[in-house]
Amino acid sequence: MPLYLQIVTGIAAGVITGVWLGADAAILGEIGKLVIQLVKLFAVPLLMFAILDAFLKTEIAGRAAGRMVLITSINTVLALLIGLGLSNWLKPGRHLTLTTLGTAHAAAPAAKIDFLKTLSGYIPTNFVDPFKENTVITIILLSVVTGLALRAVKHEQTARGDAGYRAIEDFVATAFRTTEIVLAWVIRLVPVAVFGVVAKTVGEQGFAPIKGLAVYVGVALLGLSIHVLVVYQAWVVFVARMPLRQFWKGVRDPAMYAMGSASSLATLPVTLAALDKMHVSPQSARLAACVGTNLNNDGILLYEAMAVLFVAQVYGLDLSLSQQLVAAFGCVVAGIGISGIPDAGLISLALVLATVGLPVEIVPLLLTVDWLVGRSRAMTNVVSDILVAVLLDRTGRRARA
Repeated sequence: MPLYLQIVTGIAAGVITGVWLGADAAILGEIGKLVIQLVKLFAVPLLMFAILDAFLKTEIAGRAAGRMVLITSINTVLALLIGLGLSNWLKPGRHLTLTTLGTAHAAAPAAKIDFLKTLSGYIPTNFVDPFKENTVITIILLSVVTGLALRAVKHEQTARGDAGYRAIEDFVATAFRTTEIVLAWVIRLVPVAVFGVVAKTVGEQGFAPIKGLAVYVGVALLGLSIHVLVVYQAWVVFVARMPLRQFWKGVRDPAMYAMGSASSLATLPVTLAALDKMHVSPQSARLAACVGTNLNNDGILLYEAMAVLFVAQVYGLDLSLSQQLVAAFGCVVAGIGISGIPDAGLISLALVLATVGLPVEIVPLLLTVDWLVGRSRAMTNVVSDILVAVLLDRTGRRARA
């Protein structure tokens, strides 16, 4: 049974159980908390090994890499602005009231955060504390520095004909795959977590949260639609100079596959085949879809920027500009290397909420509707991969002409 059908089944079973048990269903909510703890436990090493693996295995040509970084950076900024802008404007969190989670309010951040002081706090005094305290951003920064150093060592040894680096490369690849498999096992527990949190919510609060979740989904889908239909189409028309009909004809199959699989990584073979039919050069296709996919996280970033403010609004908190910037930075670094993994947005959202000091108790409730939002995120990321490949190919040809 596909995961989304398992989740739908969990929702239905949770509703029936909540109505039947009433307030006695509260104990079932602990299942959701347990799953989120497991996600956070294995997501951090997954991020670390994903970054190290990317630095060890990917080689990027200079000018093409520069164009790719520029394009993805612009898309990243626009995605974050759309996500934050819609949440600030529409305030979807005001439509969801969860009185039973009120105790988590004390765990929320203070009214103001010093942005520079917060960033300086991510620089550790030793290598043990970040892992001991599970400081996500610090671990990722250490992984980036270590990855750059390992790449430099690899280049030095390759120039000397020494293959000693392969032992570390194989270890990182094995560790990355191992944590990916373990996390996939944890994701299989999501329907059980959904059952527990729905049973608890319905048992204690009835059906009042449905309206708030509907607004949450609506704002998320609105933001993703704006990004795809406005930002991406503007790239296609004004930069790639490709007819929109031709672009969407090529995108159709990978986009639908991503909606079904909820993973841009699982869609990769379909994406590459579509790019070949669109007559995109293999170099541009592999650079954007295989390497650049670690940067093309627009769907995840836009969703997380919106969702972080949504959670804050649920608890009656108005985040300052500096807090929102910290959250946006956390979204960017937490999304590195996991864009292709199913439910990656929800995994990294739990990490971002913990990083900026917001309570994660609400995350299991968001699981009840994430099967829809997650597929839309994956589709957005796949369209982004294809867009970047087309832009690299078209601009590269014009530069050589």
